[in-house]
Amino acid sequence: MKGKKKKLTENLLRGQAMGRRINKKRAEPLTPEQVIRYRRQRLAGGQEVKSFIAKAISMILLLVILFGILFGITPMRNNDMSPRLSAGDLMIYYRLEKTIRLQDIVVFEKDGRQYAGRIVAKGGDSVEITDDSRLKVNNSLVVETGIFYKTPIYGDEVAYPLILTADQFFILCDYRDGARDSRYFGAISHDEIKGKVITVIRRSSL
Repeated sequence: MKGKKKKLTENLLRGQAMGRRINKKRAEPLTPEQVIRYRRQRLAGGQEVKSFIAKAISMILLLVILFGILFGITPMRNNDMSPRLSAGDLMIYYRLEKTIRLQDIVVFEKDGRQYAGRIVAKGGDSVEITDDSRLKVNNSLVVETGIFYKTPIYGDEVAYPLILTADQFFILCDYRDGARDSRYFGAISHDEIKGKVITVIRRSSL
């Protein structure tokens, strides 16, 4: 019994001595080389953080320029442009387009809301919706490829024939029954056009 106690005491003393040696090693001062290496590691870490922040700021600025100045993105909120565009599709439009042509799809703004429609007549044209729901431009019936609906008149909101001034457009939606377009708003000025739609991200692929 005494032998076991003696052995246990020796083991405890040996463990304490080893612990003091380990602590002594840990408490030893760093060499100049270690200090330099440690500072270099901290500096490298700080440079990486600064580099990441700089790249993030550059990316944010690029996105602001792209989608705040050059391009715009807006969802199609309804089926007024069916079947080409469906509710939920994302339209990307170019804000700086100066030349708007017939058949271009544009995003325009009325009463604080954005709409999409197709240019069917421009400045100088005479526009008329006939009693049998057909579109006439400059006294000629327009054959619209890909439009599968008639073009009814909306009450007396617009007086026909409508003569467009130099900076005005007549815009119709592809789905003609009940859509909000120039039959409801009248002629759309160039300043009210936000941009020309250049591509569409389909809802089905999101």
